Amino acid sequence: MTRVVVGVAAMVVTAAGLAAAPAVAAQERDTAERGKHTGTFAACPTRAELPDGADPAQWRCEVQTATGSLKVGRLKVPLDKPLVVTHAEGRIDGEFHQVFGGLKADPYPVPGTPLRVKLRYGGSFDFHSDDERVGELALIMGLDGGRSPLRLPAACAIGSDAQPVQLTLKAVGVPEPGRLPAMEDRAFAAPRTSHCGRMGPVLDRALALPASSGENHIRLENGERSMRSYSELP
Repeated sequence: MTRVVVGVAAMVVTAAGLAAAPAVAAQERDTAERGKHTGTFAACPTRAELPDGADPAQWRCEVQTATGSLKVGRLKVPLDKPLVVTHAEGRIDGEFHQVFGGLKADPYPVPGTPLRVKLRYGGSFDFHSDDERVGELALIMGLDGGRSPLRLPAACAIGSDAQPVQLTLKAVGVPEPGRLPAMEDRAFAAPRTSHCGRMGPVLDRALALPASSGENHIRLENGERSMRSYSELP
């Protein structure tokens, strides 16, 4: 495994000179600065963003945090800083509805390489759990070179708006008191990198992408959930 990691790092660093332009900060939705709520519930949709007919007393905002680990192809990433996902949910005329609020996570360094992974929302979710799964979430896994000489285009990622990485999370084990159950997906597939310019083929070879179902794994654990009724939110 050490040989694989060193090989990945060597391929990426050697190819750094191929990047044509310096990285430009991506234009992302920073939910912490939306200015509509504060603190834990900063990313909650406002009442105005709820569907027509939503009764605030019957709706709530949920904020879930977790750490864990991620494997995509040869890429192995400790998710050692909280991943925070916020959404609103409730019923209208007996029918369940959801509104996404935000996904926030600091960049995760990839051990043994200059890369970092920045998880972003991929455009779809469903946290209405059933007997088969806890929820579904689409992700885009942004890639950058951190403070190294490696420069990647701002939109360089595994997954894209058109083809995000689709997760179906299932509960595993018995949760500790006061915590959510651990969740994982061992069946998702990952596409080739996208929007990485001339670095794309280099990254694909180094990271063994695309990676089919069974070659990837995400586990989220140490989960906590905070909830607040919309009767208490603006």
